[in-house]
Amino acid sequence: MEAEPSEPGETTGPARSAKPAESAQRAEPAEPSEVAEPANFAAPAESTAPSESSDSGDSTESADLTESAEPGETAKTGAPTESATPGKTAESAPSTETTDPAKSAAPGETATPAESAAPGDPTDPTDPTERSSQLPLRAGWFGWRHRYPRTARAIGVGTSVLAGALLLVAMVMPDRLDRMTFQSFLRLPVELIVLAVVLLALPSRARRITAVVLGAFVGLSAVLKCLDMGFYETLARPFDLVFDWVLLNDAADWMKDSFGRSGEVFAIVGVIVLLLAVLAGSAFAMVRLSDVMARHRPTAVRTTLVLGVAWIMCFTLSVQVGGVTLATKGYSQFLSNRVKYVRDGLGDADVFKKQLTVDAFAKTPPNQLLTGLRGKDVLFTFIESYGRVALDDPTMAPEMDKTLTAGDARLKAAGFSSRSAWLRSPVTGAGSWLAHSTFLSGLWIKNQQRYRTVTTSTRATLTSYFQKTGAWRTVGIVPGVRKSWPEGKYFGLDNIYDSTHLGYNGPYFSWTPVPDQFSLESFEKLEYGKKNRDPIMAEIILASSHNPWSPIAHTIPWNQLGDGTIFNQIKKEGTNPTEVWKSAKRVRTEYRKAIQYSVDSLTQWVQRYGNKNTVLVFLGDHQPVPTVTGGTADRDVPITIVAHDPKVLDKISSWGWTDGLKPADSAPVLGMDKFRDQFMTAYAK
Repeated sequence: MEAEPSEPGETTGPARSAKPAESAQRAEPAEPSEVAEPANFAAPAESTAPSESSDSGDSTESADLTESAEPGETAKTGAPTESATPGKTAESAPSTETTDPAKSAAPGETATPAESAAPGDPTDPTDPTERSSQLPLRAGWFGWRHRYPRTARAIGVGTSVLAGALLLVAMVMPDRLDRMTFQSFLRLPVELIVLAVVLLALPSRARRITAVVLGAFVGLSAVLKCLDMGFYETLARPFDLVFDWVLLNDAADWMKDSFGRSGEVFAIVGVIVLLLAVLAGSAFAMVRLSDVMARHRPTAVRTTLVLGVAWIMCFTLSVQVGGVTLATKGYSQFLSNRVKYVRDGLGDADVFKKQLTVDAFAKTPPNQLLTGLRGKDVLFTFIESYGRVALDDPTMAPEMDKTLTAGDARLKAAGFSSRSAWLRSPVTGAGSWLAHSTFLSGLWIKNQQRYRTVTTSTRATLTSYFQKTGAWRTVGIVPGVRKSWPEGKYFGLDNIYDSTHLGYNGPYFSWTPVPDQFSLESFEKLEYGKKNRDPIMAEIILASSHNPWSPIAHTIPWNQLGDGTIFNQIKKEGTNPTEVWKSAKRVRTEYRKAIQYSVDSLTQWVQRYGNKNTVLVFLGDHQPVPTVTGGTADRDVPITIVAHDPKVLDKISSWGWTDGLKPADSAPVLGMDKFRDQFMTAYAK
């Protein structure tokens, strides 16, 4: 390419050299062999072609350093610099400046790299901007790491620290909220050390695959711990991997009843997003740490060895921090317990099938069953969540005592007597249907598999034995049932009145479709108050004391119940469950009020509608959630038998029960599964 002509007045060749004053400020030119190569640049290859010079015949190797691409282009490093051929001049941009040292040099002088271009010029190989532009900008975060190396390094270190912290927390985190303390996280899990040894021993490809799998597994175990926390808070037991999946649907229903449809949807979406985030985050964390260990293998090996020795010493000496053992193998124990639960759950079916066939009354003729109650109306009534805590807790007992004392007075005024004791429920916090089926079947129904097995079997229940005699009409008042309930046939009920068949047109009270007082009034109108009827055996579920106990109804004059629309105003005056559940104290208060409402409704109904043939058996189905009980493992619930005929209570005089509606602390405690046979034995004559 030929050189472009100079602008008028522009000098070329020797005449274009710097002014004497400027030339004097320059350092003496170095020999070509002494010119320092810019950092990170390959040394320019010497040109074998004759180089173009000004008036002097000196070779100008330094021209290779000063030649650059057009503005905005990046020069290729490490490639031979193109030199001009004879007869051609190097292409340069027009300029009117003749004194810039970077543009020319005196004849015979070789420009140093610093003089080759102005500072900041993209052609300056010593400029930091030019050096960074020579690096592969697309590598790592689209070149961001190379433009801001210190920030990128800080973020990288921080990410590695967070990855390690995430895995540590997942392993040492307790599975119960009441054990969640700061000290519980100041522990060294042996499992993390073992994982480090495994990852260090594997080759690159196998190491990454193993890291992903192990990371996801650790994430799953963290999710399981969170499920355990929820189940301990509601059922006072861990999540059962075999039987409890069906309960997640009930949890969604509870969210809808407590916080509305939008609350349920947000909760479900949030859980799904959180699950995916935990799995992805734990897998990434494990891969991140494995890569860091691989890059710094000697340091990682030494660190792992030191931690292993430290763990052995701390474990041997039982070193503790704030009362918590520093060296722990709790994660392995947690996994071992889960495996045991699963194994026991899978083997439980065979054990239960053997128990299912044992029935002391299976071959008893119908005319010999329950002869001591013939002609009586027998009402088995469950009060939801009516647990021992309502009578024993110092903050609730005084008010409950007043309610039970008032109930006793009502019953005595109507000619009734009562005796009370304790039953031990198979569940706590929730799972009412398991308690009901335990009480009626005489079998310990502790999980959903047992419930499904017994309700699809021919095992007779207390209620079906009443039906089998042919001496009673059997009915069920189940206001909490809002869906089809095929299991109802198993319990031997001739007619079932669910929430849609009680004539209620009022509002829901949180989970409760029908207030207890209205359910009892409907039972009177639909069955109990009919004239010239057969004796009735009824199973009645009072659901107003079901969690979350807000808002709750209160008793009103019975002749004002109507179709239930009067409860619209009562609900407006009630409490908001969202606000109530912000305070454990308020939850306990609302729980106590709900139990009082149920007991008042029941005793008032007996006083109003009971007669000389009325026999009432009422009990709690389980203790409330740990928010109310304070995390106690006690599963006792009160049970009371009320009768107008003294002969009815005389038949249980040997049981040692307490007179009145409140059982004494020393009253007998009977397994709920034992009541059926004991009751039928007492009234078989």
